[in-house]
Amino acid sequence: MTLHKDGIAPHGGTLIDRLASPDQQAQFLGQADTLPRVSLDERAFSDLVMIAIGGFSPLNGFMKKADYDPVVTDMRLANGLPWAIPVTLSVSETIAAPLQEGSLVRLDDPSGRFVGVLELEEKYTYDKTREAVNVYRTDDENHPGVKVVYDQGDVNLAGPVWLLQRDPHPLFPAYQIDPAASRAMFRDRNWTTVVGFQTRNPHTPRPRIHPEMRPGDRRRAVFAPAGGGYQVGRYPRRCAHALLRNHA
Repeated sequence: MTLHKDGIAPHGGTLIDRLASPDQQAQFLGQADTLPRVSLDERAFSDLVMIAIGGFSPLNGFMKKADYDPVVTDMRLANGLPWAIPVTLSVSETIAAPLQEGSLVRLDDPSGRFVGVLELEEKYTYDKTREAVNVYRTDDENHPGVKVVYDQGDVNLAGPVWLLQRDPHPLFPAYQIDPAASRAMFRDRNWTTVVGFQTRNPHTPRPRIHPEMRPGDRRRAVFAPAGGGYQVGRYPRRCAHALLRNHA
């Protein structure tokens, strides 16, 4: 475990920040009508945001083949860091064909809004069954993760990304605390130990974590309900809101 000024170091040692500066944003917006574009589904848009805010550190973009292959087979990035599930931008061959490696690609959210830019460094095909069996340990399409893999495009677009701007959550902006802000919050509150639990069922971690907490203890639990393209519906966040309101 590597020490860091805010406690434990980010995965890989550096907290990634791929939010476009005002100058970069203006430059990208000036090219909005000339850049080739790719439309993101909810999952890919969530991945873009997570990469940009550092939630997927040390990734600074969608995985190139050199990272994708060992993640699928060994749950490791090319540099040896543990990583369990590929983070890729998959498109059809028709969409991928005209895109040139070394160029910029406009990324639109599901509503068609210009939200990011991909510095396209590589295009590569992959074996969907191999990914499904290695990552999810099954090729059964009834598994939701496997179905996502089978339904997505046959070509992965890879390279660093930029997010044009970070929008507040439409329902729970107060609970949208990005990695840099959460680390600063832990430091300012002098929290010495923080238990993190990401779940789609916000009621489940409390009885497991609660025995570890004592009155006056500086250890704290952080709940991160799944959302975006990884969790359909608003109920996990609503449950988390009720949990925090009544038990925090």
